[in-house]
Amino acid sequence: MPIPVILDCDPGHDDVFAIWLAAANPAIDLRAVTTVGGNGLLEHTTLNARVALTVAGVDGVPVARGAAGPLAGSLHPAEDIHGANALGGPVLPEPTVPLDERDAQTLMRDVIQASEAPVTIVATGPLTNIGLLVRDHPDLIPGIARVIWMGGSTTRGNATPYAEFNALTDPEAIALVLDSRVDFTMVGLNITHQALVTREVRERIGRIGTRTAAFGSELLEFFCSTYEVAQGMPDGPLHDPITVAMLIDPAVATTVRSHLDIEVDGTHTRGATRVDLIDALGAEPNATIAMDLDTDRFWTLVEEAVAALA
Repeated sequence: MPIPVILDCDPGHDDVFAIWLAAANPAIDLRAVTTVGGNGLLEHTTLNARVALTVAGVDGVPVARGAAGPLAGSLHPAEDIHGANALGGPVLPEPTVPLDERDAQTLMRDVIQASEAPVTIVATGPLTNIGLLVRDHPDLIPGIARVIWMGGSTTRGNATPYAEFNALTDPEAIALVLDSRVDFTMVGLNITHQALVTREVRERIGRIGTRTAAFGSELLEFFCSTYEVAQGMPDGPLHDPITVAMLIDPAVATTVRSHLDIEVDGTHTRGATRVDLIDALGAEPNATIAMDLDTDRFWTLVEEAVAALA
């Protein structure tokens, strides 16, 4: 039975591959795509989600616009990585996938209420939309099977020395989600930096020869070029699709149960995810933490998904 999924995202090059993996793999029933301000302004991330589905020939999946910025403070898009429109590199086609009239919260509510089984929310951007959902609609929490989020880290950050970008953008939203006690999985930099887009990976995608693969190749070349300049990583890490891959094939990643907190106040540590891997606090585990990636299994899933699309 395919897993019903809402994909909440801020496309973003790696978000596009997460969308494609969710849309193409038969283990996933992609019920909706919702967008949030993060890698780019909301107008760009929403357009980019529609473009990603259009290029891949996917229709029938509603796309709704969510929060433009975090619950507190201002949005600072990752233009150094993703470009001014959050999807730098290829010329973007005019999307044929329409924008749903509902906002993200309403679409998520409708999908959860209509589903015969609890819905998994895969979040690959700041958790603003999910934080608002659990805060404003706590009655929906029993209908959420789990939240799998790309963000945070058990080690270093990438936006500050301690904070990963998605976590730093809206730590208040993360706190709301953790406080809701929904089943929560963190897919942080410690594992996503194992999903490096090497030249071999780019060549594998390019050899597929489809429209989706050609578009994806342009995305990956741009993504790796900006990562090299911004962070000294010529093989950029394709963070976001790991969330979907873990749903499709749990063996793609090892995990541990641990206690997770988010820093919302620290002068130098705002957005840091405190993962108690050594049980120093003696606190009850409240999250599943992704640790190590089976890179061969992961890239095979990505390649098969791209090959299955238009």
